[in-house]
Amino acid sequence: AYNGQYRYEEAIETFEAYITDLAKRKRSTAEADSLLAISRLGLRLLRGVEEVQVIDSFVVDKQELLEAYRLSPESGTLATYQDYFDQEDGEGGTVYENELGNRLYYSALQADSTLQIFASSKLLDRWSQGKTLPDNINEAGANANYPYMLSDGMTLYYASDGKESLGGYDIFVTRYNTNSDTYLTPENVGMPFNSPYNDYLYAID
Repeated sequence: AYNGQYRYEEAIETFEAYITDLAKRKRSTAEADSLLAISRLGLRLLRGVEEVQVIDSFVVDKQELLEAYRLSPESGTLATYQDYFDQEDGEGGTVYENELGNRLYYSALQADSTLQIFASSKLLDRWSQGKTLPDNINEAGANANYPYMLSDGMTLYYASDGKESLGGYDIFVTRYNTNSDTYLTPENVGMPFNSPYNDYLYAID
């Protein structure tokens, strides 16, 4: 309840007292420890919060979300996995294609029922086999979805519900190193872009 109201100092104090009590009773503190870590992350992000001015906003049904994203052509395109790959039985999240139409980032459902992000390049008249992005992006047991690459071709935004999330999906940013074909350690973009609830599909036009 404290986390949901951004009262992280009180959440930390409560969890620490609870963990002490559990230890005295010789009971597992693993779950409480993970919740305490989320509260500490929330407090750290809250202290570095940015001020954002909302110029315009509107409410849209989730199934119509991508239709509401009016990106300029130089910012690429967004689509659902089913629409882009024209697969009624296919399962995945969102697909981002860059302006040049030669690079794809998309999320697809895996055997363990989680979503992972893949990258694919255009090869003449077809797309290459999708390559899974590294484990620091596709965290084990977590979902990674809603990829969006800036026009610089290096800055990737995506959403994940992994251990560095405040709750539900949070927006993360990483950068691609063209020399080493690797991605830097992703960072939580912080508040107010993220919250204890689902936050996703951060696109900059």
